[in-house]
Amino acid sequence: MRLLETCLETRAPVVIDNTNPTRQDRRRYIEPAKAADYSVHSYFFQSRVAECIARNETRPEQQRVPKTALLHTCKILERPAREEGFNQMWFVRPALGDGFLVEERHDEVR
Repeated sequence: MRLLETCLETRAPVVIDNTNPTRQDRRRYIEPAKAADYSVHSYFFQSRVAECIARNETRPEQQRVPKTALLHTCKILERPAREEGFNQMWFVRPALGDGFLVEERHDEVR
């Protein structure tokens, strides 16, 4: 949080690269950013649990996320909504092969 505060104080660009599965998790970043007049963007990664587990298994063992953690995150996941304070919302999904498809959402993420 101190790094976020420093970025906001100095008007530096900042990216929070974290899962933040619930509104409450996201609120701790969104509220101070909005108060500092930052534009807040959401990138929602759509993945199926089976795909996440399969992708996780391809990682080196020391970089794998425990399966129970993946399942727990899926269980508590609340999709981002515009009323949380997002200025722009993006929908990200795996592309065939490597990479991702990124689409701007003008409506609510569904």
